[in-house]
Amino acid sequence: MRARALIVAAMALTALAAPAAAKPPVIDQLVVFRSGEALAKRVSTAGVLVRAGGRRCAAGDGTALAALVRSRPGRLGVRDFGACSRRPRDGAGLFVQSIRNDRNFGQNGWVYKVGRRGATAGAADPSGPFGRGRIRAGQRVTWFFCRLVAGGCQRTLELRLTSERGAVLATVHGYNDEGRGVAVEGATVRAGSTTALTAADGNARLTLPPGAHRVTATKDGLVRSFSERVEVP
Repeated sequence: MRARALIVAAMALTALAAPAAAKPPVIDQLVVFRSGEALAKRVSTAGVLVRAGGRRCAAGDGTALAALVRSRPGRLGVRDFGACSRRPRDGAGLFVQSIRNDRNFGQNGWVYKVGRRGATAGAADPSGPFGRGRIRAGQRVTWFFCRLVAGGCQRTLELRLTSERGAVLATVHGYNDEGRGVAVEGATVRAGSTTALTAADGNARLTLPPGAHRVTATKDGLVRSFSERVEVP
């Protein structure tokens, strides 16, 4: 009896010492439609099941497809180019072919970026967007409808802000699929009803009252930026 009690106690201590399973990362996601409408959400990447070709297929934890499904952007069309199943390891061939009424055609269609770079793997690939591990907490993922131009998708805008008394200096760069950026001239920088256009160096100055503001950058033919928060003294 004593030996059995010791075994039970050891098992209890082992259970207490075992680390808790890590929660799936939460990311910042932006979905930009062909119309220019955008949906921004902070969303979990916890694994989900999606329907593809009449089957229920797993998109595992830490994948862009899991986050997209959980953000509920509208009706999704997913196609499988592999052998998907309810096991996340089989999800590498899952491919987003439509969101709402924006459906892929020809070489144009839905793609995603992690940070500034276009992903090189499927959105549910267990090896991650670049084959080096899944998406990490706090990363930014942008889904947009790619229109191929000169061999790549249109650039995605990124906005950097510096506040000063009564104003904000905004700098806008556009990034290609490889994450290479250039200053963007003629982008509209907006904070509420206040707007300004960027000069050739990508800079614009917004005169704003003291307080917190949300600022975005847009330009026809390019993918809009995330909304950035800034505090004006």
